[in-house]
Amino acid sequence: MTPSPLYAPGVFPERPAPLEEACAAGSGDGAALIAFALSRRLEGDARPVLMTATRAWLGEHGRPYGPGLPGVALILAPVNTAVEALWALEQALRSGAVSLALGAVNAATLTQTRRLDFAAKQGGCVGLVMPRGLDGLSAARRRWRISTLASAVDPDDARAPGPARLTAELVRGRGERPGAWMLEQDDETHRLRLADRLADSGLAAIGHAGASSGLAA
Repeated sequence: MTPSPLYAPGVFPERPAPLEEACAAGSGDGAALIAFALSRRLEGDARPVLMTATRAWLGEHGRPYGPGLPGVALILAPVNTAVEALWALEQALRSGAVSLALGAVNAATLTQTRRLDFAAKQGGCVGLVMPRGLDGLSAARRRWRISTLASAVDPDDARAPGPARLTAELVRGRGERPGAWMLEQDDETHRLRLADRLADSGLAAIGHAGASSGLAA
């Protein structure tokens, strides 16, 4: 799927909502989706990240490699069914023991997402559901579509790949205008930042805990 043109009608909603949803735009965008999902945790929150998915999903998409995620303590919770994944996600959020809980769950109902939203607020953490698509009703405050972009040019060698880049398209935001932003990996912080062409400085890290509801993610 061709990424949609980049447009930014407002500031990027930097601070994550208690519950958000994000899907990959195409079959080759799974890595970009995981990178974006991990960026939705608040910077400086040392609690681990939990990801739950069915064994069938992990067999199809692969398992995230925890040691390859600098600065992230990843807990992987494989389950057998989507119902078990929802239960694991809700319990992790409610416990407050994690900074971010990711769930590869498809077609969660409005009632189920309301429970997840409440659990995230109760635990003081962030929940992000990763369905195959964004159809149906959801209590998630924001719904994102993520696609891979060509990497930036290395500033020291024009023939070498630079920072990895992706497009984050806000399909729906409660009280927010839709938009799309180019984000790139920061090699120093290992977080995503706004790419230079869509930011004043291009150096604002995503998910800064002290930020207001928008700037960079």
